[in-house]
Amino acid sequence: MKLQTRDHSLLHSFVFFFSTFISAIAGTTTISPGTALYVSNTTQSWSSPNNTFSLHFLSLLPPSFTAAIVYSGGSPAVWSAGNGATVDSAGSLRFLPSGNLVLVNGSGSTVWESGTSDMGVSSATLNENGNLVLSNATGSVWSSFDNPTDTIVPFQNFTTGMVLRSGLFSFSILRSGNLTLKWNDSVPYWDQGLNSSMSAVNLSSPVLGLQQRGVLQLFDPNLSAPIVVAYSSDYGEGTDVLRVLKLDGDGNLRAYTSKRGSGTVVSRWVALQDQCEVFGYCGDNGVCSYNGSRSDPICRCPSQNFEMVDPNDSRKGCRRKVRLEDCVGKEAMLQVHHARFLTYPPQFLINPEVFFIGISACSGNCLAAGSCFASTSLSDGSGLCYIKTTNFISGYQNPALPSTSYIKVCGPLAPNSAPPMENAGWKVHGWVVVLVVLSTLLGFLVFEGGLWLWCCRNGKGLGSFAAQYALLEYASGAPVHFSYKELQRSTKRFKEKLGDGGFGAVYKGALTNQTVVAVKQLEGIHQGEKQFRMEVSTISSTHHLNLVRLVGFCSEGHHRLLVYEFMKNGSLDKFLFVNEEQQSGKLLKWGYRFNIALGAAKGLTYLHEECRNCIVHCDVKPENILLDENYNAKVSDFGLAKLLSPVDHRHRTLTTVRGTRGYLAPEWLASLPPTSKSDVYSYGMVLLEIVSGRRNFEISDETSRRKLSIWAYDEFEKGNIMGIIDRRLVSQEINMEQVKRVLLACFWCIQELPSQRPTMSKVVQMLEGVSDIERPPAPKVNSNATPISTIATASAPTYSSSSSLIDFEASPLALEGARRT
Repeated sequence: MKLQTRDHSLLHSFVFFFSTFISAIAGTTTISPGTALYVSNTTQSWSSPNNTFSLHFLSLLPPSFTAAIVYSGGSPAVWSAGNGATVDSAGSLRFLPSGNLVLVNGSGSTVWESGTSDMGVSSATLNENGNLVLSNATGSVWSSFDNPTDTIVPFQNFTTGMVLRSGLFSFSILRSGNLTLKWNDSVPYWDQGLNSSMSAVNLSSPVLGLQQRGVLQLFDPNLSAPIVVAYSSDYGEGTDVLRVLKLDGDGNLRAYTSKRGSGTVVSRWVALQDQCEVFGYCGDNGVCSYNGSRSDPICRCPSQNFEMVDPNDSRKGCRRKVRLEDCVGKEAMLQVHHARFLTYPPQFLINPEVFFIGISACSGNCLAAGSCFASTSLSDGSGLCYIKTTNFISGYQNPALPSTSYIKVCGPLAPNSAPPMENAGWKVHGWVVVLVVLSTLLGFLVFEGGLWLWCCRNGKGLGSFAAQYALLEYASGAPVHFSYKELQRSTKRFKEKLGDGGFGAVYKGALTNQTVVAVKQLEGIHQGEKQFRMEVSTISSTHHLNLVRLVGFCSEGHHRLLVYEFMKNGSLDKFLFVNEEQQSGKLLKWGYRFNIALGAAKGLTYLHEECRNCIVHCDVKPENILLDENYNAKVSDFGLAKLLSPVDHRHRTLTTVRGTRGYLAPEWLASLPPTSKSDVYSYGMVLLEIVSGRRNFEISDETSRRKLSIWAYDEFEKGNIMGIIDRRLVSQEINMEQVKRVLLACFWCIQELPSQRPTMSKVVQMLEGVSDIERPPAPKVNSNATPISTIATASAPTYSSSSSLIDFEASPLALEGARRT
C-alpha cells in the first residue's frame, strides 16, 4: 500500500514539473538586462502578459517609496524588494547587465539586491501568476516565489526553508508540519498543529499551498491526501479574484480576497481571532485591551508609572518613568486586575518560570527576585503563577480574565484612573444613580405585583399565571422558555407524532392558551446551556413570511426541545410522493406547486442574504418545507445544523454530515464545508421533484435507469417538457412558461461547481421572470448516489516542491462517502 502511494506521488511530481515547464515558457514578458524603473517616472512598470500583476514603485509616507509586485487595480502588494525596503524620490530598481537586480537610493547606495551577479542571468520575466523570475541559459536562478516577503499567492509553494516577515513578526512551517507565528524569532505565540489523526505521520517535506478558490492546504509525499488547514469564508465564490495569505504588521496571519480592478482587499480568515493574543502587539510593557469593540484593540500603559515611548504610536510600547536601576526609594509590585502577561514556550522552558504558589506569594517572590520583572497569578483555583524574567512584557487586559498580574516599578504606585466615558459632557453624582436604581426597582415590583393580582383574579392558581406570563412573552416575539413537564403535558406525553426528521421526532401539542404547536425533540445535542440559548436566540430572531416561526424552547438537563408554530398541511413530500391509490386529497395543482417553489426560495434568500448573519440550512428537502392552511410554503429546521455540527468546519467529516442522501451538494462529499451555495444545490433538487413528482435519487425504467437530473435535462433538450412533468398533472391546466423557468433554474442550481450556481435571490428573479435565464450546462453524473468521477476536480490540489499547481484528486473521505451512498 505504501509503495502504491509512493508511485502515485512520483507520478504527480512528474506531471507537476511538466506543467511548471509549460507555464515557464508560455505567456511571459521578457525584461532585458540594463532596464530600470525610476520613482520619478510614475507611468513605468514591468507587467505580466495580461497585466494581472505589475512591478512598480508604491508611495508610502513621502518621500519614501518601495518597489512591489501588485495585483491589478492597485491592491494588494504580493512581494516587495527587500521586504518593504524604501528609497527616496530619486531611487530606482535596476536590472544590471551583470544579472543582478538592485534597489538603489538617490545617493547611489544599494538598499537591496537579488545576489545574482555573475550567474549568467540573461532575462527577467514577471509571470501571469505573479512570480518574478531571473533566468540564465539553463533556467531559473532566482524567483520571488522562492524569496517571499510577507505574502503567499496561489500557485506558490511555501516550504520549511521559507519565512514570511513583517516587522518583528514572522511566519514559517516546521518539519513536523506545524505552522507557527513568532515574535522576534524567539516567542512562538501561535502554533497550528496537525489534527490527532495525522499526528503520527512522519512528514518528509511539508509544503503549504493556497488554492485560488480559497483553501489553505498542507501537502507532503507521506500524506495520502492533503490536510486542510483553513477555508476562506468565501471559498469557491467569485470570478477574476485574487486570494492571498498575508502576514500583517500587527502580527496576525490573514487570508484576503481582492477583486481585479477594485483596489480593495477583504479579510476572509484570520489565524488569531483575538488580536490581543499576539505577543508584542502593544510593544514592551504595553497592555492590549478593548474598548467595546473586539475588532479594534487599543494599547495602554500598565499605570501612570509608565509613559508612551511614542505618544503618536501607542503600539511602540511604554517605558518606566523611573528606571528600576535608578530607583531611590523601594521597589513595589503594581497590581493590574483582570490582566495577564503573555507567556508562551520556550520562554519558561529554558528557565523554570511556572510555580504552584498563592496570589500573594506570586507577587512577593517576584519583588524579592532581582531577575523578575513581572508575574501573573491565574487566580482560577489552579495556584499557578507565571514569573517573567525576560525584560519584555506583553500584557493583555480583559474583564473576563480571572488572572491578576503584577509589574515591578519604582514607588510610589500610581495606578491608572478609570478611562473617561466617551462623549461624556457632564458628571453624574452618586446619589442620582442610587435614586434611579431604587425607582426602577420599585416600579418593577409594582408591575410584577399588579401582574400577579391580575393573573390570580383571571386564572386558577400558579399554573394559569405561568401560562399568562408565557403568553405575554410569546406576544413580545421572544422565545418562551418552557419546562419539560409543561411540554409533556402539552403533547399528552408525546402521544401524537407528526413525523421524524434528521434532527429528531416531532409531536403535536397544545399550549395552555389553546395554541396548537409542533414540538421537536432534538437528538445529539451536546452544547451547554448558554450556547444552546444563544443559538435558539439566533433562530428566533429570524422572522419571514416563508419561515416557520419558533415559539419557544426547553433546555432542562439533557432535554433539548424546540416549539414551533403548527403547520396544518404538513410537509411538501406528502403531496409530491404518493401512490396512485393514495392520490385523493393529496394532489397539488401546478399553481400551488409554483407558489411553493417561489415561497421556499424567498425563505432561503432571507436566511442567506437578508439576516444579520448568514444562516446555511444544510438540509433543504421537501420534508423541511411545510405548508400552512393556505398551502403557503414555510422553510423549517433552519439553524439546527450549527447545533449538531462542529463549529470548526475543518474537522467536519462525512460521519457528521446531517444532510440527506440525494440533496447533498458535491462539495460535501469532497470533505469541504457547506456554504449557502450548498443549499442552492439542494433547493435545485427540490425544484426537480416539484415538477416531476419523483424522488431525485430513485432510478426507474421511466428514466431509462438514469439519474433523474440527467434524464430530465436530456428530455428538456429534446423539447419534451411534458415528459418531465408529474403525470398526475397532465390533464390539468399548466403554465408551461412557469414550468420552463423552474426547470432552467433547477439545472443552474444543481451545477457541480458552487461558483456556477446562482444565489437564492437570483433564483427568485429567475422564477418570477424578472431576469432572463441562459441555457445551463448539462448536470454531471457525480452525486451523492452514484459515481464521483468529477468530484476530483472540485477537491484539493496537489503541490510539489516547485511553484505550480497541477491536478486534483479526491480525498479518501470523499471516496468512502460515495461507497456508503
